[in-house]
Amino acid sequence: MSMLVRWTPSALTAEQYDEGVGKLEAQGNWPPDGLDYHVCFSANGALHVSEIWESQEQFEAFGERMMPVLDEVGIDPGEPTFIEIHNIIKS
Repeated sequence: MSMLVRWTPSALTAEQYDEGVGKLEAQGNWPPDGLDYHVCFSANGALHVSEIWESQEQFEAFGERMMPVLDEVGIDPGEPTFIEIHNIIKS
């Protein structure tokens, strides 16, 4: 079953985000298997990330490769929120 993962880091800059994605791409780890959607957006003056994953297992497998990169670029992602998805409609 698909799931939504929401990240609300306490202090994420566009530069950190771009650097992290660039490093993951350079390693061949982006986009990861099982990731359907990834959105980085600004709300209330802060950057947030929401993702839709095919499964919890695929998310966790990617987390093992992602966390060292986040540490390297100085991003503390905090604890994600997990939400089970009932339905997705693509146009």
